[in-house]
Amino acid sequence: MDIDYGKCWDTSKKSWKSTLILAYQSLGVVYGDLSISPLYVYKSTFAEDIHHSETNEEIFGVLSFVFWTLTLVPLFKYVFIVLRADDNGEGGTFALYSLICRHAKVSLLPNRQVADEALSTYKLEHPPETKNSSRVKLLLEKHKFLHTALLILVLLGTCMVIGDGLLTPAISVFSAVSGLELSMSRDHHQYAVIPITCFILVCLFALQHYGTHRVGFCFAPIVLIWLLCISALGLYNIIHWNPLVYKALSPCYMVKFLKKTRKGGWMSLGGILLCITGSEAMFADLGHFSYSAIQIAFTFLVYPALILAYMGQAAFLSKHHHTIHKIGFYVSVPDCVRWPVLVIAILASVVGSQAIISGTFSIINQSQSLGCFPRVKVVHTSAKIHGQIYIPEINWILMILCVAVTIGFRDTKHMGNASGLAVMAVMLVTTCLTSLVIILCWNKPPILALGFLLLFGSIELLYFSASVIKFLEGAWLPILLALFLVTVMFVWHYATVKKYEYDLHNKVSLEWLLALGPSLGITRVPGIGLVFTDLTSGIPANFSRFVTNLPAYHRILVFVCVKSVPVPFVPPAERYLVGRVGPAAHRSYRCIVRYGYRDVHQDVDSFESELVSRLADFIRYDWYKTHGVIDEDDGSRSGASSGECRLTVIGTLAFSGTAAFELEDNVQPASVSVGFPTAESVTDVIEMQPVERRVRFAIDNESEVDSREEMDAQLQEELEDLYAAQQAGTAFVLGHSHVKAKQGSSMLKRLAINYGYNFLRRNCRGADVSLKVPPASLLEVGMVYIV
Repeated sequence: MDIDYGKCWDTSKKSWKSTLILAYQSLGVVYGDLSISPLYVYKSTFAEDIHHSETNEEIFGVLSFVFWTLTLVPLFKYVFIVLRADDNGEGGTFALYSLICRHAKVSLLPNRQVADEALSTYKLEHPPETKNSSRVKLLLEKHKFLHTALLILVLLGTCMVIGDGLLTPAISVFSAVSGLELSMSRDHHQYAVIPITCFILVCLFALQHYGTHRVGFCFAPIVLIWLLCISALGLYNIIHWNPLVYKALSPCYMVKFLKKTRKGGWMSLGGILLCITGSEAMFADLGHFSYSAIQIAFTFLVYPALILAYMGQAAFLSKHHHTIHKIGFYVSVPDCVRWPVLVIAILASVVGSQAIISGTFSIINQSQSLGCFPRVKVVHTSAKIHGQIYIPEINWILMILCVAVTIGFRDTKHMGNASGLAVMAVMLVTTCLTSLVIILCWNKPPILALGFLLLFGSIELLYFSASVIKFLEGAWLPILLALFLVTVMFVWHYATVKKYEYDLHNKVSLEWLLALGPSLGITRVPGIGLVFTDLTSGIPANFSRFVTNLPAYHRILVFVCVKSVPVPFVPPAERYLVGRVGPAAHRSYRCIVRYGYRDVHQDVDSFESELVSRLADFIRYDWYKTHGVIDEDDGSRSGASSGECRLTVIGTLAFSGTAAFELEDNVQPASVSVGFPTAESVTDVIEMQPVERRVRFAIDNESEVDSREEMDAQLQEELEDLYAAQQAGTAFVLGHSHVKAKQGSSMLKRLAINYGYNFLRRNCRGADVSLKVPPASLLEVGMVYIV
């Protein structure tokens, strides 16, 4: 299925009503995690490193840190800057990476084509390049090690998001359920919190298959009630206990705090930083909603509610020094409303966990599409709204690990240390990548990007250092998890690139294909043979092995390359690149099917019929061009090899306009739209050529009546062969690969390729499962790759 990709980010056409509805829905998906941080920030901060004293300098200093951290990071950095660095409406670490790769040649991904740059979602309008931005671009493009370093940085950020998706549900639900300690004896509380937390977590992950859209509408009222609840409690505590608490918002209190507490105060920053957990979800989940919706929800509701909540807790604690050993959210809640608040808090913690789980699904899907993660099943839970996905394998693995963390740590302190380090690592990666976007994509002066990096990077480094120092107290978990995941992702990406390079060096010449015939004992059998390959040109080695072992191939032969392009969406009208392989009589074609990293892949039935339809359109177009209906002043043809036609974009958009007109295009690559009166459904054909050219169309109006009579016999025969082959059946020829390291390779490479990659390949979804190929139509060709 092809979802209407434009609806997910084209906010300029949305009414205010739609934007406000999205803003409301974002509460349940994006802001759940951020909004429940008051449950555990003060408790984690005062856990061990510092203690609340009669002077209130500690509590006021912490409040000042919380206020300025919330203001500078989520509000200024994310809402006003980072959210603007979207990739056609998509956010997250890989969105930033794909944006950078399109503006500078730093990508390590294979099979890129010049024609990809002509996609409407690829080309972006930006100010002209400055001299300094060009220098930075040249520096990045020149050094290969910088390309690898950039990819590893992106993979690290991705892994920390996954780690956050594991830790946030545990600490959120555990902190909410811990409110039972004020209403139960210590013995009962000790044995009740862990089972209740684990039960809630299992239920949360079991709900994920319903999809973000349904969960968002279900959860949004809970977060709204929670935000109103903590705002009301905050106002009550401020007015009733200490109306002068607003003075603590002054930055002077941060200085006083650090002067008094010294090393203990610095180490306590690992608890303070938890106030911004969930900020990354605003960017990661951007594709689910819109920039305006997320900005409105945070600026006018979430941010004020959080500030009031933290101020209210500080006001209460400033007058209750006897609670020194019971600092937490629930001590500031009046007894008469404690139980209702406890219920709302538990529900809100479940919603908070949903935000980061959705972000985890999104970023794994992006990394998989760009060849940096083993293939897993991605279920698109909405037929109308893009970006709303569910990944069963990841969901259940996260659930098991989340329950294990809850049982293993059993306290907020260790969970907070682990979660805080993961959060700050993701934010540091986002800051570094956004700095590159400011220079390369926005073409701003490097001094501006450096200022952004120094301002926000220094804040995040300060918090990160306070988290790392607690390595043995829980911070080891996200580091260990990130090292494991980075290794898996890098090995998968490395082997994928090496396989492509092997295919590229071992592809067969076109002359070999054309020489195959009865004289060599090769026969053509009825039907369509779809040979899947990663190559965008040439004949893949797996096809030569197929013919060698089975001396026959299909009457219609199509070399199909399903590739991902570093853009979030490829419009359906620009998806298929089609061309001939050899002369028309050979009935061989090449078809490149391009998907963005957030596109929904078609199932095999719709793909097969769509492919045949696009081939038929290409045949008609090629006939028109050959017979002079379309006259090109520049007759140059760009192909991968001699004998291969230039690839043509065959789309499905309706053609409107006069039958005969002249188009002069001075911008490369040129785009030409042609209407075919002989086609059953009018289509667009867009031909790419990276040179300036003038094209003249001369379609006779009377051809609409006589087109069938005037159609060349060769065209009729070719179309009849295509449809007859479709009726005879389609076979899918896929390579079944085994990868081995070359003799003499290092021990590390042999371990990574021979054991690591092959283990992952055997235990992840195969290409036939990903493409949904029916087993009866599958022909697998064994291939050994020596890389």
